[in-house]
Amino acid sequence: MKHTFLGIDLGTSAMKLVLTDEYKNVLEQITEEYEVVQSDGGWREINPEIWFECMKHGIRRILHKQDGKNIRAIGITGQMHTLVVVDRDGKPVRPAMMWNDTRTKELLPELKEKVKSFPGGEYLSRTISTGSPAANLYWMSLYEPENLEKIHKFMIGPDFLVFRMTGECGTDYCEASTSCLYQIYERKWSEEIRNLIGLSEDVYPVIRGSAMSAGRLLPEMAAELEVNPEAEVIVGTGDNPATAISTGCLGLGYPVISLGTSGVFMMPVEEPESQAKGKMILFSFDNKSFSYLVQGAVQCNGNTFDWWSRDIMGRKNFEELTNTLDVKRASENQLLFYPHLGGDKTIYADPDMRGAFVGLGIDTSYSDMFYAVIEGLCFGFRELAEKMRLPLERYGSVKVVGGGAKSPVWMQTMANVLNIRIEKLDGMIGPAFGIALLAAYQGGYISSLEQISEGTVKIERCFEPDVEAAARCDKKYEKYLRIRNAMKYISEGTL
Repeated sequence: MKHTFLGIDLGTSAMKLVLTDEYKNVLEQITEEYEVVQSDGGWREINPEIWFECMKHGIRRILHKQDGKNIRAIGITGQMHTLVVVDRDGKPVRPAMMWNDTRTKELLPELKEKVKSFPGGEYLSRTISTGSPAANLYWMSLYEPENLEKIHKFMIGPDFLVFRMTGECGTDYCEASTSCLYQIYERKWSEEIRNLIGLSEDVYPVIRGSAMSAGRLLPEMAAELEVNPEAEVIVGTGDNPATAISTGCLGLGYPVISLGTSGVFMMPVEEPESQAKGKMILFSFDNKSFSYLVQGAVQCNGNTFDWWSRDIMGRKNFEELTNTLDVKRASENQLLFYPHLGGDKTIYADPDMRGAFVGLGIDTSYSDMFYAVIEGLCFGFRELAEKMRLPLERYGSVKVVGGGAKSPVWMQTMANVLNIRIEKLDGMIGPAFGIALLAAYQGGYISSLEQISEGTVKIERCFEPDVEAAARCDKKYEKYLRIRNAMKYISEGTL
């Protein structure tokens, strides 16, 4: 009998499902889309039951040509930080507060100051940002105290789907350690932050290893979806660690860039540097062995690219520009683009940061601006790497995945800006595939973290830095770094 494993990735605006066999072959893959409610006040919300209905619909679709009775384990990953709160009946108390929700930006200075004096507070105060579960729960304590009182359990986005599938409420070390509610070095929830918000201990989910079983499918779920009733649902983890698993970043240990809606730079480290920028992710398969993954983000990455190519350019000559633009020649242009259209969380922790073109002239063409957008995003990743103190030269290359990796122009520009070989990964690399592999590990079909990525990490194409273009990018990068202070002076009159 064939054994299969289902991976589900809860994204910001779409859910991806991947079905694999015990040999890591992808049998089926589909996408289900949904919409987030947005407002001018920076609110980003969605009823989490919409995710649940999409998931059920997606499972039926992906099993249209497959036998659901062959599924041995299911893994669920997805957007980190997104907060879901449920009552004693397991019903959402309010819509989920998304990772990119910015309603708490006015509260952050006050919250950071309060947290700074707590044990582990120096690190937590630097990492708390808009969209953090800690910030959103604090907001609820001030503006929705009646809802705060109704909370029986809080969860992070993907945890809610695990809960609906199994009836068990929990989370993993990744989601806990990036919630800003958790003391990462002591490996425990912060009692001081809990008291500050006004939560009871039993509101917190149990933390377990990502590959451990959260429970079997509820009988009614197995019957409704015609899935093997013995199938285990694993605890799961966030989308970035799931990507790190599928790319070999976690198991084999090297830097990876994921070019999605937000662009993420991640790398495993033995011990986190307390003064380096970036958020530390604590990861454990089994509650026994632990590792760290450091990540930083260019918050508006894929949506900046889409904004320019779709909304501004109207896709004019898009295919030609993203595939065949002469990158070396384009690098001669002195036009600069600042890519933080929706704020920054990692380097400056400033949700009010915005983007800019610098150096526009009457002879500037849309192809010049297109290249500047891509180059500006790459400059953002270079600044991330420097501020996160990532020793890229030790590895000699950076592996890249995600939608943006499909653009040869983007990849060559990244190689020039970082002045390092860029390796575009091939295949089904991504969170849904990574969490399906983790489900196979739980089922005993993969023996180790290192073995998970064996045979799945394939380099499709390498991009070497062009010496002349890289030298020009170096000089422009020096100017790029001055844009932050210039914009701060323009908007606030201070440096």
